[in-house]
Amino acid sequence: MPNKKLVVLSGAGVSAESGLKTFRDSGGLWEGHDVLDVASIEGWNRNQELVLDFYNQRRKQLEHVQPNSAHFDIVDLEAHFDVTVITQNVDNLHERAGSTKVIHLHGELTKACSSIDTNAIIDIGYNNINLGDKHPDGSPLRPAVVWFGEMVPMIELATEIIAKADILIVVGTSLVVYPAAGLVHYADKASAKYIIDPGLSDHYVDSSWMHIKKPATLGMKELKTQILN
Repeated sequence: MPNKKLVVLSGAGVSAESGLKTFRDSGGLWEGHDVLDVASIEGWNRNQELVLDFYNQRRKQLEHVQPNSAHFDIVDLEAHFDVTVITQNVDNLHERAGSTKVIHLHGELTKACSSIDTNAIIDIGYNNINLGDKHPDGSPLRPAVVWFGEMVPMIELATEIIAKADILIVVGTSLVVYPAAGLVHYADKASAKYIIDPGLSDHYVDSSWMHIKKPATLGMKELKTQILN
């Protein structure tokens, strides 16, 4: 069993190359909606039908896209390292590629939860949540996605894992969404740190990082070769 700990912190740039759109590329709009209308508790309280329809469409889209080579390159590293993926993405592409340890910071599209207890989660796969659908506790069923302003339940676990990493790879995230972006500050000074992002300006990372200015697929291919050699 590999004992060197390698942690991948992944963001929307990894999923984008599979064809999933990211709202940060379009000025705060996500598939034509203001992000706060579909990703906040205020938006949910205002118009549950809109929010449910939005995530039903995302789920349907997810069912028909495939993991890309960046996902598979991350899986390949499991043969050589103890790999944990910490992702900001709500899709299941890391799991479908074969990653065995995945922590979702912002929830999962293929799950639903109680609207009074977001820890009461049920698996729904690619099925719709319809207006009027209830959780077993009697509350309206909502997407099990962490919305703006909500607590990020996995953040403490993610912090502990990153603090123990021998190698940290940041891929497909521009390190602007907090609290996830703050995780990199918990990395051990002695760890090897790599960031893959074509547009990231160097002031986000210091000289202890190796910066590969490429999209996720090309960057992971280059980095995998480098690390394994």
